[in-house]
Amino acid sequence: MNSQYKFINTPLPYGFNALEPYIDAKTMELHHNRHLQTYIDNLNDILKKQPRYQNWPLEKLLLNVASLPEDIQIPVKNNGGGVFNHQFFFAGLINPSSDGPNGLLSHALYDEFGSFKAFQQKFKEAALSVFGSGYAWLILNAGGYLKIITTANQDTPLPYGFWPILNIDVWEHAYYLKHYNKRADYVNDWFQVVNWEFAEKRYLRCFDG
Repeated sequence: MNSQYKFINTPLPYGFNALEPYIDAKTMELHHNRHLQTYIDNLNDILKKQPRYQNWPLEKLLLNVASLPEDIQIPVKNNGGGVFNHQFFFAGLINPSSDGPNGLLSHALYDEFGSFKAFQQKFKEAALSVFGSGYAWLILNAGGYLKIITTANQDTPLPYGFWPILNIDVWEHAYYLKHYNKRADYVNDWFQVVNWEFAEKRYLRCFDG
């Protein structure tokens, strides 16, 4: 993920049609080339007149929003969050997906939720519980335990001290062309294209210091 100003919209590591039939090519194209691009353009625009913050990585900006000039705090939070959340979402997808995680993440999910199936059910419930637009996340909390949380709009888990492992975008633009208003169907299909290798690496990286 690009983390330094000027922020750029790096190409997806797969084709727009790579997630078919679960997520359609047109949605992926619009999601990446228009929605994410708009957040990137807006964030670069905001920082254009703020040279002091242009060498700050994206995560530093999001973690220190309160220390930014007051007039750019909300714009950076919203647009920087849009960049972070979307890049994280796209990185967490692959097709064909494995049946589920392996390695230490698999054991941790079992310890926290009782089974992978139980995790899937709780994660789906969280994704469906988001009112309006937002995300459901699998995160590690400060105590090193896996938890499922939701965030509204383009908020991120970073200010809460959480380490993101995986997320699903439940803004309507992520699924409406194919799934219409059936978010549950979209969540079911998303589980078919989760990049569990990415999630495993995120999980292990947290313990690397």
